[in-house]
Amino acid sequence: MFAVVQNGNIVQLIQPDIAFVIGEKQYSARFIRNATEAERKSVGVYEVIYGDQQDQRFYWVSGPSYRVNETNQTVEATFTATTKQLEDVTETPEGSTEAVTSKGLKSQWIAQVKDTAGKLLAQTDWMVIRKVERNVDIPAGTQTYRASVVAECDRLEAAIAGSASVEALIAVVSAQNWPQA
Repeated sequence: MFAVVQNGNIVQLIQPDIAFVIGEKQYSARFIRNATEAERKSVGVYEVIYGDQQDQRFYWVSGPSYRVNETNQTVEATFTATTKQLEDVTETPEGSTEAVTSKGLKSQWIAQVKDTAGKLLAQTDWMVIRKVERNVDIPAGTQTYRASVVAECDRLEAAIAGSASVEALIAVVSAQNWPQA
């Protein structure tokens, strides 16, 4: 994306391949792609440089906010991140007698880990049913696999529950190590 800058202010955001007007001059849809960086800057068209965004699974992200950097002749786009609630919060709304619980990140991630484990185990559940109904042995490799899935689920649940910060939670969920079937 690009911005038209006049007198240090952003007057218009423009996309490549779309015609635009600066003052009374019409620029073709090809101008952004075909013009050199110097040609774009000479008419006040600066590239927008986007800053990093936090992971929206863990943060409320707002923005972008734009700022002209006259030194580099660019426009910097930044984002604001607010940490999402780590723990569950139970509140009673005004005028209500029933409490409402908003699930925090820990509860959401524990539910996701349990769901993943359930889906992985579901692939071999028929062998467990066959064992119960007809006493047909479950192959050793399948038993090992199922035990590994349960162990990873237990490990992740404990680590998630023990996370004292969003950063610690991110480290835990980034280190998931589910076994391969």
